[in-house]
Amino acid sequence: MELTRLPVRRALVSVSDRSGLIALCRRLAAAGVELVASGGTADALSTAGLSVTQVATVTGFPEMLGGRVKTLHPAIHAGILADPGNPDHLRQLLDAGIERFELVVVNLYPFTETVAATDDHGRIIEQIDIGGPALIRAAAKNHAGVGVVTSPDQYEEVAEAVESGGLNTELRRRLAADAFFLTSSYDAAIVGWMEQGDELPERMVVPLQLRRGLRYGENPHQAGAMYGVPGTSEEFEQVQGKELSFNNELDAHAAAALVADIPEPACAVIKHTNACGVATAHSITDAFAAAWDCDPVSAFGSVIALNRPIDEEAARALLSAGFIEVAVAPGVTDAAKILMAEKANLRLLIGSGVTASGLDTRSVGDGYLVQSADMVGDDSDWKVVTSRTPTSEEWRDLKFAWVVAAHTKSNAVVIVSSGRAIGIGAGDQSRVGAAERAVMKAGARAAGGVAASDAFFPFRDGLDLLADAGVMAVVEPGGSVRDEEVLGAAEERGLALVFTGRRHFRH
Repeated sequence: MELTRLPVRRALVSVSDRSGLIALCRRLAAAGVELVASGGTADALSTAGLSVTQVATVTGFPEMLGGRVKTLHPAIHAGILADPGNPDHLRQLLDAGIERFELVVVNLYPFTETVAATDDHGRIIEQIDIGGPALIRAAAKNHAGVGVVTSPDQYEEVAEAVESGGLNTELRRRLAADAFFLTSSYDAAIVGWMEQGDELPERMVVPLQLRRGLRYGENPHQAGAMYGVPGTSEEFEQVQGKELSFNNELDAHAAAALVADIPEPACAVIKHTNACGVATAHSITDAFAAAWDCDPVSAFGSVIALNRPIDEEAARALLSAGFIEVAVAPGVTDAAKILMAEKANLRLLIGSGVTASGLDTRSVGDGYLVQSADMVGDDSDWKVVTSRTPTSEEWRDLKFAWVVAAHTKSNAVVIVSSGRAIGIGAGDQSRVGAAERAVMKAGARAAGGVAASDAFFPFRDGLDLLADAGVMAVVEPGGSVRDEEVLGAAEERGLALVFTGRRHFRH
């Protein structure tokens, strides 16, 4: 039988993180709760003037193996695991002289923090907690008769409940769910450390915790939410604006990732994770104006990413442009923030959007595709394969076009002129189709520009289209069985052709 409200008479306390501990235990003691604690926790409570019983006194057995064994004892675990609604359990406790615990306050050794601070294998091993998870799981399993507290964030609510007569059913269940998630996340971190060194390990355990709900999924009839790995920080801080949707999140990350790969002040205008305009300039304001001008029709309702903080001048430019859904930047000045508030619905996100995992993970059915992150920007292996070599300005634009193409859905062809992506052919089923769309978008501005293709041209038709539009230099991976045909077309049309030796498909 489950108790509706559980009065707390006896608590076991064993923590590594002692923040807020003394204040909690003072309130427990004032409510008449007997405190039982282990090792350093007991010492801290005693030093604070609290009456506390050592675990070793309860077990009749001293701590051993340097503290590895202290709470792993029937006098402790039977007191946690006994079902208060089971007369036989209660009889066995009475026969053994064991008292029940109604509250267990435990947090775990700082394993992830130690891994981040050192590569000393011995130190890390000692931070793999054994007794803590055992206590937590025991108390969480028996949440019908025990409350389990695993974080200082829970102390206030639990103290208030104890002072009000006990922990109710809903609170105990919620605490138990938090506890099991904590132990599963802790084990996931240990697995990750033990599998380190393998780019694609045999085992991956990824705990996910709700960060926030989203307005909806890809469409309004779909629910949506953002989850994250515990201990990792949010990629963005939302400063203002309406609640984000699923699509807002996708576009914001795509936009931020693109401009992060560009060293100069840059702006990207994103629709459906593809750029409709990208530009570099001496100032972030000029970069925004140039990016917007690449395709102002498609820019309506877009997500804007900048790789420099938004200052007052940039804020005025953003506000004077057409409809923008989201603006993303690594920072914003106080003056700019005040200006941006004029458009209350504009979502302003601060952050880089760059993650440290090094892995790209996508769900497919009930499985997951995992790959190493696509690194863009290394031009050390590029080779000019035509008799004509790109000019210095063309080289700059080719490198810029290559980054944009790598961040564009395949098949992708990007035309660039003077640091602006003026024609972007994205997500086409054929490469010649991508070239046609890029040429159409660029129009007369293509003359004298350069182009990038995320994968090789399988035929010369795509390159011919670019040459007809006035493109003077092209960068592509090479590797087609018809490379000689494409190279011949470039020589025939007077183009400079550069092979990178690396493809950048994006699906």
